[in-house]
Amino acid sequence: MRRRMLLFAAALAVLVAWASPGVAPATAQGDVPPTPWGHPDLQGVWDFRTITPLERPAELGDREFLTEEEAASLEQGVVDRDAALLNRPPERTAAGGSVDRRDDGSPGFYNNFWLDGGTRTVGTRRTSLVVDPPDGRLPALTASAQRRADETLAYRRAHPADSWLDLDAGDRCILGLNAGPPIVPAAYNQNLQVFQTPDHVMLLTEMVHTVRVVPLDGRPRLDADIRQWSGASRGRWEDGTLVVETTNFVTDRWWTSSNPMGSLGSSENLRLVERLTRVDADTLEYEFTVHDPQMWTRPWTVSIPMRRSDQPLYEYACHEGNYSLPNMLAGERAAERAAAAR
Repeated sequence: MRRRMLLFAAALAVLVAWASPGVAPATAQGDVPPTPWGHPDLQGVWDFRTITPLERPAELGDREFLTEEEAASLEQGVVDRDAALLNRPPERTAAGGSVDRRDDGSPGFYNNFWLDGGTRTVGTRRTSLVVDPPDGRLPALTASAQRRADETLAYRRAHPADSWLDLDAGDRCILGLNAGPPIVPAAYNQNLQVFQTPDHVMLLTEMVHTVRVVPLDGRPRLDADIRQWSGASRGRWEDGTLVVETTNFVTDRWWTSSNPMGSLGSSENLRLVERLTRVDADTLEYEFTVHDPQMWTRPWTVSIPMRRSDQPLYEYACHEGNYSLPNMLAGERAAERAAAAR
């Protein structure tokens, strides 16, 4: 009798956890198989597509989670929209306007077919990927950062492509629009592959085929005057979680518009802390916190449950020889000549 009561209590606890908003049953981390050298095995291809927005929509107020019905409705809406865009009649495009978005919200470039933002909310049913601050919104910029952002945007409107230096790192195929760091879902090619050795972890993002090799051997950080597009990463294990701290970012790096910093860039003191935890056989929890007091009034944190994929990664060649860069510059020169001739 006592054994039956204990089994009933255990089953009831599982049901309560399953029914609770934003909670899904998951295998305990202790059940995750280790590598031969004893670290949690994070290896594999992990898919981070999601329709959950970076910031919580203002109309949701302080609601941290969607109901199952709300999540299902949003997901079905994306499926229906994709089907409608796939099956609508072909149209001729016209010069002018935004190349990224048409009046009806559909893409102004490519066909919608080429985009792959996923069809699901994150498994937790959170209303935003931002988990701190608690309101699910990015914190305010500092006054100096806001001035910098305003000046940068004003300059870019007046000088969209005076030279290759006016095109951001994404335009120039140096960084992918969702490659990070930090990794934020956007557009397509939203996969991360992880490789491990006893003293290194390699993080390969599908977009632009960016590779970060993270040493785990406790080596010192780079000197402050050595700057890299993806920063310099150092890793360590904390209770089954891989913690990666990255500094030494290029300070004038323009993050692509799909990443949270937009055209803002960062200060020389940016410190990014990423945490990767294997939750169960099919889930890798990716969390990052941005520390940059010169740019943001407080640190902020994003959490993204990545799903295991059984598909291989293929090389993303970006501009296939980078033909787009001279074409963009040539187009701007043609626009200038046309304006001068009027």
